[in-house]
Amino acid sequence: MKRNAKEIIDDALALEPNARAYVAEVLLESLDHEDDFAISKEWHAEIQQRCAAVDAGSVELLDGEQVLQELRKNLK
Repeated sequence: MKRNAKEIIDDALALEPNARAYVAEVLLESLDHEDDFAISKEWHAEIQQRCAAVDAGSVELLDGEQVLQELRKNLK
């Protein structure tokens, strides 16, 4: 049985937020057919490790603008 896009989207929207984020990530990656630039095996492993830590909730994520404001304040 072939499903149409609306059915798939409806099912995806019913998922928990983390599962929806994973589905979105996989779909977006599938659109990127060419490598932007080559990366080393070590850097790829580091990226995977950091993504896993974010997914597991074991790291504190900071708002980028807040971090930049604090850096600017400390540089004055």
